[in-house]
Amino acid sequence: MLVKIYSKVIITTVFLLLLSFNAIAQKFTTHSVKAGETLESISKRYKVSEQGILNYNKEIKKGQPLRANTILVIPTANGTVVKKDSVTEVTALLQALKGNEAGPHQRQPIGYISHRTKRKETLFGISKRYDISEDDIKRYNKELYSVQLKKGMILKIPKYKRVDPAEKAFIEDNYEIYTVQPKETRWSIANKYGITIDSLLVLNPKLSKITDYLSSGQELLLPKLLGSSIKDQETQLYNSYTVPPKQTFYSLEKKFGLTSSEIIALNPEIKERGGLKEGMVLRIPVQKVETGEVNIENYNFYEVKPKQTEFSLTRKFGVTYKELLDLNPELKDGLKAGMVLKLPKAQTGNFDVKNALILDKINLKDSINKLNRPKLLFLLPFRLDRLDLNDNVATKNAIENRKDVKYSLGLYSGAMVALDSIAKLGISVDVKTYDTQLDLNRTKGILQRENLIGVSAIFGPLEPQSLKEVAMQAAEYGVPVVAPLTEKSDLSLNNVFFTLPSEKVMVDHMMTYVEGLRTKENIVIIADQKNKSTESALMMKFPGAKIVALKEDRTVDIDKISKILSLENENWVFLETDQANVVYHVGSLLNSLINKEISIRLFTTDKNKAFDSEVVSYSHLSNLRFTYPSPSREAEDNGFLKAYRNKYGSDPDAYAVRGFDLTMDMLLKLAYKNDLVIASKLIGETEYTGNKFNYNKDISSGYYNRASYILGYENMRMVELKD
Repeated sequence: MLVKIYSKVIITTVFLLLLSFNAIAQKFTTHSVKAGETLESISKRYKVSEQGILNYNKEIKKGQPLRANTILVIPTANGTVVKKDSVTEVTALLQALKGNEAGPHQRQPIGYISHRTKRKETLFGISKRYDISEDDIKRYNKELYSVQLKKGMILKIPKYKRVDPAEKAFIEDNYEIYTVQPKETRWSIANKYGITIDSLLVLNPKLSKITDYLSSGQELLLPKLLGSSIKDQETQLYNSYTVPPKQTFYSLEKKFGLTSSEIIALNPEIKERGGLKEGMVLRIPVQKVETGEVNIENYNFYEVKPKQTEFSLTRKFGVTYKELLDLNPELKDGLKAGMVLKLPKAQTGNFDVKNALILDKINLKDSINKLNRPKLLFLLPFRLDRLDLNDNVATKNAIENRKDVKYSLGLYSGAMVALDSIAKLGISVDVKTYDTQLDLNRTKGILQRENLIGVSAIFGPLEPQSLKEVAMQAAEYGVPVVAPLTEKSDLSLNNVFFTLPSEKVMVDHMMTYVEGLRTKENIVIIADQKNKSTESALMMKFPGAKIVALKEDRTVDIDKISKILSLENENWVFLETDQANVVYHVGSLLNSLINKEISIRLFTTDKNKAFDSEVVSYSHLSNLRFTYPSPSREAEDNGFLKAYRNKYGSDPDAYAVRGFDLTMDMLLKLAYKNDLVIASKLIGETEYTGNKFNYNKDISSGYYNRASYILGYENMRMVELKD
């Protein structure tokens, strides 16, 4: 059965892994088929034979029409990887991340000159001669993306308007050095100065793009606000102003009574984008209103969006207008887009909170930018060096006996379905896959050969030592690493997304769930010696809970537990153990005590292998409505299951579901912002077929998933229980 499930996965993997096995002899790229394209047109475009394409794409046949969105593996003609996306496009996308929501932006040439290349001339030398970048040359000479520079080529060299260096220099009087105070965040400082976090990064390019960490005493360059110092301006309020067509600094000065220098100081992105641009949203100061210091410990903050009203905000946040006005006195002058409102810390609703900033929930599928083209690297231990694909029995045994192979094939098969799904949304993805073979030296070799510049994210590896090596090397290029089956590391890995929720997260979730549900229930705790710390945590959370100790033979005294069970209220029993015989005994005993007068429900903060043992009665757990936290749930019968069955002819296992969910989450976020770190900050909790993700940045380490499920047994079925 396993061979049937994975045979197609292995074949697909073999073709993609040819890229890593033959890296020296042959290079590859991928191509997403567009409507109307043929095998002949694609072969001419990439300068390879039709048979060369057919050799690496067995699913297509010569003479048959190509289906749109099919992803083809293309062997390149001369060992150079042909890239449809240019460095220019990537640069433009990076510029878009710095605040240009309307799309990529680049400077326009004022003219062109021709240049005939000479023998031994290089792009670097030409770029230095004309004082432009190599990317500028390639942008207007597209053939350079696929062929090498040769003698006699006629190049089109762009000429740009020269900027006076004096205009680039900071006007000293408009900026000041700010010293970071304890507990301050990037957002709270940007809010004080009335600028965006993107502008903060532009002014302070040495700030890490991977972590939000700020150290107390750190110095930042920030624009002076209208006044002698920031202390005079901490309560300054701003309106948002959208720049209309043909707007000039002169008309802005007349409209708002500000000088052009003051406007630029408040909006550094004007310099970043080379002047005023139509559609740019500026922060314009309004009359100062005393609202107090930014207190992120006791309050959350929300930036008012265009067309929102006082009524819609009170409904959104579940507060009265009076409560809103008490916290935000400036509302008496009317609600304006761009205002930052203070709200109670404990407020909940249909929104997410990140670092005290309230974020509107975003529908990722409705927010993708088709100009973004993610580039993924998969590093998984497929162990193809140990698999004989011509021997079904040996392959089956290898998969059954090696968990790393089973995990890798499961994760990767789900990821392939996610790649198919994202292609249907119009997003092209560059993918490279390598077999790490559980060998640290092989992983190091892959990283040495692979250019990480421009890589959007790395999926894997699974083994801890290789993960650390990949994370440290990827950090040098600002590349995030997604650890598919890892919850933590013993090292500080700032660029790693730990996708499994930790034990602490799930324990806290379970306790919070019970606390929110509890009214007068009688809580009983049964814990073995290894789980005494959990017992103490439960006692702190539920003072007055009763403890029943296990006897030396790891059983419970029926008389002792009978005496502490309540007849008036339901009894909630926490069982904390990793021993199957304890689960079996306690489950049987509690079932025998249930009657018309005694109601019992069973909980645990850690559903480990002991609860899944063959000796444990499933019916007993169902009768006790057994409830527990889980990192995942059973996959819903949705489009993924159908697509997986069509592709592989079998149902996915839990690892395939996880591979699909992780890859979809990565790709949708990258299609939204082309930056996994930025997208994860802006987007709250996401949920897919059987997993959900909500990453929080740890001060000294990476990004940790704080999303988990509460599951329970009901009438012999396992169901998700809502908080």
